[in-house]
Amino acid sequence: MRVPGFCRSWTWAGVIGCALVAGTTVFTSVASAAVGAPSASLSAGTGHVSPTPAKGTPQLAPTGSTEQVRQIVKCDGTMYAVGRFTAIEWGGKTYSRHNVFSFSATSPYRITSWNPDTNGEVNSIALTPDCSHAWLGGSFTKVAGTSVGNVAEISTSNGSVVKTWAHSANNVVDTVLFPGNGHLLVGGAFTSINGSGRKFYASLNPSTGRDDGYLNLNVSGHYVFPNVGFNSTHVYNQQLSPDGRHVLVEGVFTSVQGQSRQQIFMLNLGASNGTVSGWNSSEFGQHCATKHPFYIKAAAWSPDQSTVYIATTGFRPFNWDGSFPLTGLCDVAAAFPATQSGGLHPKWVNYTGCDSLYSAAADGSAVYVGGHERWADNSRGCNKAGPGAIPARGMGGFTPGGSLLKNSSGTKGLYTRARGLGADDMLRTSAGLWIASDNLQGSNTCGGVSGHAGICFLPNS
Repeated sequence: MRVPGFCRSWTWAGVIGCALVAGTTVFTSVASAAVGAPSASLSAGTGHVSPTPAKGTPQLAPTGSTEQVRQIVKCDGTMYAVGRFTAIEWGGKTYSRHNVFSFSATSPYRITSWNPDTNGEVNSIALTPDCSHAWLGGSFTKVAGTSVGNVAEISTSNGSVVKTWAHSANNVVDTVLFPGNGHLLVGGAFTSINGSGRKFYASLNPSTGRDDGYLNLNVSGHYVFPNVGFNSTHVYNQQLSPDGRHVLVEGVFTSVQGQSRQQIFMLNLGASNGTVSGWNSSEFGQHCATKHPFYIKAAAWSPDQSTVYIATTGFRPFNWDGSFPLTGLCDVAAAFPATQSGGLHPKWVNYTGCDSLYSAAADGSAVYVGGHERWADNSRGCNKAGPGAIPARGMGGFTPGGSLLKNSSGTKGLYTRARGLGADDMLRTSAGLWIASDNLQGSNTCGGVSGHAGICFLPNS
């Protein structure tokens, strides 16, 4: 089992439903109070994406090292990709790009000249509404030759650092998100950022980079149980709701704003400050294997905001006795009601059979998850295919009710990609689904087609 980098995704999700399928645990609870009237969603389409990737997208160049795209985002007609890499291939040429690059969102997917040349891993990127500037978060000390500390604002025209924007966090920044409400939400392992002692999760002024006081959550705690592996308080990932009024936040914590929360919480974006909602489940407090104390790595919203989908690692339940079917939320795709109350139970849970998932996205017709999984519908197997398991290599697509989308013969999942380390991010746009991954041991296939190391685009069907 791999302990990967943590995925970052700004994703949307699909319309809810509920159906009992083989290998899937289904609960009949429904959302009684969704989290607000959603705005129109780009991804609330009428059909799932094609299993065949588009030709000609950029890919990681073979360098002899394992490199990885951590996040991919879109702003107007340009895609921005960040991660841990040194070279990108496109159009038969190799371009030197260190951890950040951009390219056209439409064919022929031409790489731009933008080259911020960041000297360390970039975990996350967010863009200003006019796409003129980008905020970066990660583990780096220089961007375009300017000294910075793990966070920076840069120009998308020439890659230069905006020096008037504060740019110093004392530890890794894992996620940056600009909800459009005048606050930049930044999470990570830092205990100070841009002169503020705010720990792990802060709201920064988009104009100055200084703590604007919008978040005062007191994120704290870590996971403690017998023989658990080392883990420390972090905020790793976040996803904005379609209406822009709520954020899902994943990480290592046991208390947020004085409320008991583990693995994931929902933040309400009020006019004057952000507050933790009542959305919670006792399921989030259950433990997985000792080597995987933090396991909810990604989440996605349904366009009507009645459902939250999650993708998890975890291997298998803590102190698992070897019996089947599997229980809990370890190595699963699952759906929860988004009602803002506690005591929630999943609508459905689909097990990979002890293979990790790191990313999630969806549209009006399908829920997509990615990792280094081999199967779906596999609640009766662990590291092997149990009765009823369906091959779903590297990626799975499900109906909003939890049924695996299958190929024409019904023998395998509809989608496949090289497993590698695992798909670290998924982004659903109006044109299709972008998948960020890696090139471990030469991994470069998507939908059975080579030439997609690190980046795959599945267009609308």
